[in-house]
Amino acid sequence: MSKDQNKNATNTNNKAASAGKKDLELKAPELSEEDQRLKEELEEMVNQICTGNAVNQRSALDSIKEELKKSLTSSVTTIPKPLRFLRPHYQALQEAYKNNTPKDNKVLFANIMSVLGMTLAKEGERDCLNYMLEGDDDEFDKWGHEYVRSLAGEIGEEYQQRLQEKIKQQESLLQENEHMAIDTEFRPDEIIDLLTLVNKIVPYFMKSASEPEACDLLIETEKLSKIVDYCDESNYSRVCLYLAGVSKYFIDPENTQTLKIVYDVYRKLDKFPDALRMAMQLNDIKLIKDTFFSCKDSLMRKQLAFMLGRGNYKFSISDSMTDEEEGAEEYEELMGNGRLSQYFLHLAKQLDSLEPKTPEDIYKSHLTESRSTLTQNVDSARLNLASTFVNGFVNGFVNAGFGTEKLMKDNWIYKNKDHGMLSAAASMGMVYLWNVDEGLTEIDKYLYNGDNYIKAGALLACGIVNAGIRTDVDAAYALLQEHVEGSTREIRIASILGLGIAYAGSAHEEVFELLMPILADSDQAIEVVAFCALSLGMIFVGTMNEDITESLVQIYLERSEKELTHPLAKFLALSLGLLFLGKQEAVDSVCETVMTTVNPKLAKFVTLTIEICAYAGTGNVLKVQQLLKICGEHPEKKKETASTEQQQQQTQGQQQDKEKKEEPEDALLNSYYGIAVLGIALIAMGEDLGSEMAFRSFGHLLQYSEIGVKRAVPLAMGLLSVSNPQLTIMDTLSKLSHDNDTEISQNAIFAMGLIGAGTNNARIGQLLRGLSTYYQKEGNHLFLVRIAQGLVSSGKGLVTMNPYYADRSILSPVQLCGLLGLVFSGLDMKNTILANYHYLLYVGASAMYPRMLVLVDENLEPVDVPVRVGTSVDVVAQAGKPRSITGFQTHKAPVILQYEERAELATEEFIPLSSTLDHIVIVKKNPEFVAENQL
Repeated sequence: MSKDQNKNATNTNNKAASAGKKDLELKAPELSEEDQRLKEELEEMVNQICTGNAVNQRSALDSIKEELKKSLTSSVTTIPKPLRFLRPHYQALQEAYKNNTPKDNKVLFANIMSVLGMTLAKEGERDCLNYMLEGDDDEFDKWGHEYVRSLAGEIGEEYQQRLQEKIKQQESLLQENEHMAIDTEFRPDEIIDLLTLVNKIVPYFMKSASEPEACDLLIETEKLSKIVDYCDESNYSRVCLYLAGVSKYFIDPENTQTLKIVYDVYRKLDKFPDALRMAMQLNDIKLIKDTFFSCKDSLMRKQLAFMLGRGNYKFSISDSMTDEEEGAEEYEELMGNGRLSQYFLHLAKQLDSLEPKTPEDIYKSHLTESRSTLTQNVDSARLNLASTFVNGFVNGFVNAGFGTEKLMKDNWIYKNKDHGMLSAAASMGMVYLWNVDEGLTEIDKYLYNGDNYIKAGALLACGIVNAGIRTDVDAAYALLQEHVEGSTREIRIASILGLGIAYAGSAHEEVFELLMPILADSDQAIEVVAFCALSLGMIFVGTMNEDITESLVQIYLERSEKELTHPLAKFLALSLGLLFLGKQEAVDSVCETVMTTVNPKLAKFVTLTIEICAYAGTGNVLKVQQLLKICGEHPEKKKETASTEQQQQQTQGQQQDKEKKEEPEDALLNSYYGIAVLGIALIAMGEDLGSEMAFRSFGHLLQYSEIGVKRAVPLAMGLLSVSNPQLTIMDTLSKLSHDNDTEISQNAIFAMGLIGAGTNNARIGQLLRGLSTYYQKEGNHLFLVRIAQGLVSSGKGLVTMNPYYADRSILSPVQLCGLLGLVFSGLDMKNTILANYHYLLYVGASAMYPRMLVLVDENLEPVDVPVRVGTSVDVVAQAGKPRSITGFQTHKAPVILQYEERAELATEEFIPLSSTLDHIVIVKKNPEFVAENQL
């Protein structure tokens, strides 16, 4: 076929298609009589506006105004008819406004054009705002809510455009004068027209229950602090809930500024528990003290003291109180968690959990598959070893906080050897966790034992039993200070680590003076210095202590490379990270100092550790992207002499030998990659969307990354979902626990313990029992399986190790210290937990806390009040007063709360002093309550 024939055929087809289209076109529906009459009237009005004299134009404008008001202020479900009928005439009206409008009609005409511009203007022209600025801005609220929302949106766009123009102007001036700084602040006269409208629109939104729109407008115009003036009892809760939710999507310092505004709202209305919660979320000790001392109600102060105890905050109260105020000792007792053990045991009694458990109750060996006689004999030998070593950890974790157990009664501690004795004695600290008086009495008999290992374990137990407890007696310091320079290395390390666990987050000055000389002593063994650094990092977490920072940097300058590549030396970097935990951009100067002074090989590892700790829990997307880039690196590998065939034939035993001979440089590089992976989890944790994205990223890293990255992925998954066993993470870890690489499988087993810590999760328990059979001949794997089983059953399922509390809004730095200590140990499992430093597991005591809700009366005695417990629901910016929980069940307090659960009172008989029911809450009788039988 020729080109002409093709062309003709195409034209014929197009004509046929267009003819078919015309046949298929739907005719516009015919207007009703009423609509036709309205359309003709509007067209006549437009004609008068465009061609008539001033009087006729005014009359037509008034008529259009009434028609628009009538349609816009009623319920808007479709496009209002006046707007639809005026659409073809919008351009003619614009011309008439410019060229044919008398001065007296200008304002009214501008208001009407502003309303029409809401839907008829071209995209990006902002006619709605521009005409309103020329009209009467007092009339804005007469045109309905949708109009005001449209106007507010255009104000935000206009403000941002003016800001960009100002920045461009500043940049052009900067080219002429290099020393000039860019100023993005507007002068009042530059945006007075916009601010005048903002000051009128915000009160309108607040009165019409549109608090999120008011906040958005103030955020767009950078005037959010003004929201405090508009908040009252009727709207403050919706404003604060919205701003607290929005702050998660801001970068520093906008996020902290937003939370500070929320704090100011709560303080304005004397909502002290909520204000204190915000101050704790900001981790601002000045605001925390100010909130506490500003409250004059003694009962409310007790509630604040309970909340401060949950966050491990402690400061002197008696020094700041007047002579007329009483109760300083009681406040300090509550703030120091002096009654925590009492309430925890009350919870255990109500749940019938006081009966001590043995490790065998956890292992449930009778449920595992039966094996041959030969295997059973091997198993018997294994069990003999396990019962004298692993059971110490399991016994401590399972009975943590209960003060009763069954193993130690039979002098079981003496069935262990050397470091096993140390761990066995230290487990007594876990059993009596938070119960200082009874615990120290029980531990005292081991403090004077002739065996140095038992003595060291008892000293460590003294620190563990004081974890999170603050008293004026300072029993831990009194007992441990004389042994810091003890006769053996084990005694010194146990005393130092005990002090770190006991005083984590306290910034204790006397402990600082005791440990600093050890840290600065260049003759001390690197193991002792590493534990000293870890303890100081835990004690002064988030304080940016300059003296400790300088000493740690000095260690990197003075010590040899061999010492600094020791398996425990990574705790020096972790200590620096803990000092700057959550400080974000404040770490830049320290990182720069480390990069310029420290050995480049070590500097990368140290600075990365500091950075991930500084941005912990922030959800900072840019930092996560940087870490993913590091994880995706593929460094050039050294040429290997063995051929591919020889490598494939290499046995598993030879692979293990190769791992033992791993060069320090390779170990350091693997640790560097491991830190990057942990950093992703550390930054994303606590935020649901970020956690889900991080988990997906880990799936890609397992497929395409280097071995150092892959080995850390299980630990990162564990850190991402501590005490929150999600099915997807659980299944992934179950697969990785059978991996051919020894370290990947070991870390996966340990991570299974972390995600199930304190939950008694049946599925994880079943998986671990299967692994105990699978790894029955692998000593190290079996050890970790038992440890994981102990973690899952921690506190008989009544505790949590997740650092988030108060409805997942506050990150506990002290609990995070304990978790980081555990996962950092897991980066080099074979040289730490699986070697002679297995007592590092007891750092987890700092991360452990009861996951309970106990309601107490005005005398601080527990009361049985019905509460609803259900899955929490995000109600931010939802209309009305929606329920904050779903799928709830009603129980009598005390109750235990899962990670995603929330509680609320099921009766109006009592009024809680805290809006968030978590930990220990004081309730008082409602004077207006009338029982149903009294009606």
